[in-house]
Amino acid sequence: MSKVLMGVMCAYLPLFAAAAETIPKTPAPMVIQSEAYQPWKAVAYAIQEPLGGLKGNAANGRKVAIDRGKGNCLACHVMPVQEEEFHGELGPALGKIGKKYNEGKLRMRIVNIQDVLADSLMPPFYAKPDKLSRVVDKYRGQTVLTAQEVEDVVAYLTTLK
Repeated sequence: MSKVLMGVMCAYLPLFAAAAETIPKTPAPMVIQSEAYQPWKAVAYAIQEPLGGLKGNAANGRKVAIDRGKGNCLACHVMPVQEEEFHGELGPALGKIGKKYNEGKLRMRIVNIQDVLADSLMPPFYAKPDKLSRVVDKYRGQTVLTAQEVEDVVAYLTTLK
């Protein structure tokens, strides 16, 4: 499979469960977010302030990151998660990502990587919903992750050093 095709598939995997023998035949449905969107401000390719002033929980962030119906980081990244099979290799390995980037830069990459790397295949996980196009009606006006989930994933990624 070409890297371009793999990249396109990776970009949409947070919305669809990956097909693999170790994944249940019927994936859990994506939960529609009900919280109000938390505006954010980027400076120098970083979002320094936590979304909504929330504090992240690294243990919850790890769960969100490997959940194939939520963060689904494993679809594109190798991660230090030995209990899960089928790690992707399209994106950079995340084993030491907390050493490379501070919280603000990690948050920016999760919220909307295209603001940092315009040609990235990684989807925006917390982009302003009214700026998104080609969204299925039942997900219109929603983000992929909640502000709390973003902060939890940031907290988890900062532990990877």
